[in-house]
Amino acid sequence: MKKPFDEKQPSGEVKDLVVFDILREAQCTGCGNELCRGDFLFMEAGQPLCLNCADLDHLVYLPSGDATLTRRARKHSTLSAVVVRFSRARKRYERQGILVEEAALDQAEQECSADADKRKVQREKSEAYRKKQDVVLSKRMTESIMQMFPGCPPEEARSIAEHTSVRGSGRVGRTSDGRALEEEALRAAVVAAIRHKHTKYDWLLMRGVDRMEARDAVRDEINGVLERWRGVDRW
Repeated sequence: MKKPFDEKQPSGEVKDLVVFDILREAQCTGCGNELCRGDFLFMEAGQPLCLNCADLDHLVYLPSGDATLTRRARKHSTLSAVVVRFSRARKRYERQGILVEEAALDQAEQECSADADKRKVQREKSEAYRKKQDVVLSKRMTESIMQMFPGCPPEEARSIAEHTSVRGSGRVGRTSDGRALEEEALRAAVVAAIRHKHTKYDWLLMRGVDRMEARDAVRDEINGVLERWRGVDRW
């Protein structure tokens, strides 16, 4: 007899019905059927139920990926549920998709097919606008880096700015401080670039040296480059 499934609801107030895409075996307390990894499970009063016992088995699964299709399918579905899975790497539940009525999904797909060309044009316009924003941000970062480090070669300043400002990268340039051209954020981007391009840091990592030890080993090299780029000649 398996122990009752003990996954907890995601933190915070949950208004939607939530169904779990489970990572380990469980057992439905309603019918006693075993649920395998990858099956869907609904928690009711702290007890795990299969979708059949939870009266959700008539719903169909729509994976995440198409925001418009998801929004429309939920709008047309009288009953729906959010499907989540626990990420062991990030230590949190992450949305995987939704469960909706089949008729609602069919209607949503028809609507999306009908205005697909219009939405494609809108996406292309939005993409062009974002690219223009990114070019402007990269240019402003390059100028700020050159002001902070006048000895930095212009092509290298441009390369650092372009690298750190890539949209969706999570790099320093995409943080709020980076976009606001805060000095510490830009300095961190410059230091990271120097570490990889002007020191033996990567070489040390490839030979199994601990990351923090490798950083300590190249700190003087980084400081030397920073001083030269500031226009301070140590020699």
